Amino acid sequence: MTTQPPAPQFNRHEPEQVAFQRHELGVILGLYGRMVAAGEWRDYGISCLRDVAVFSIFRRTAEHPLYRIEKRPKLRNKQGIYAVIGMDGRVLKRGHDLKAVLRVLERKLIRAVE
Repeated sequence: MTTQPPAPQFNRHEPEQVAFQRHELGVILGLYGRMVAAGEWRDYGISCLRDVAVFSIFRRTAEHPLYRIEKRPKLRNKQGIYAVIGMDGRVLKRGHDLKAVLRVLERKLIRAVE
């Protein structure tokens, strides 16, 4: 009598890794381009992990990120799928709408002109 190992169970609803979609990257890169033109930001990095996708923003390449824009699908029904996190780890803004969450970073672009 031979026994076969059980067939692997694939959960089709759960992706292997979380990633930003094209329209989400369009919104993020639009803000990133404006901040680069203003001389505030210089580099970025994207990480796609199992539970979270992270867009990290750097002033210089060799430092810790100034801001992290995170996408956590598991928080969809709770606090919101998107979050902006500062350098010190504080959550600056969290919500369900990416454009509304990114407004916290756009305020830094507006400066008083004398």
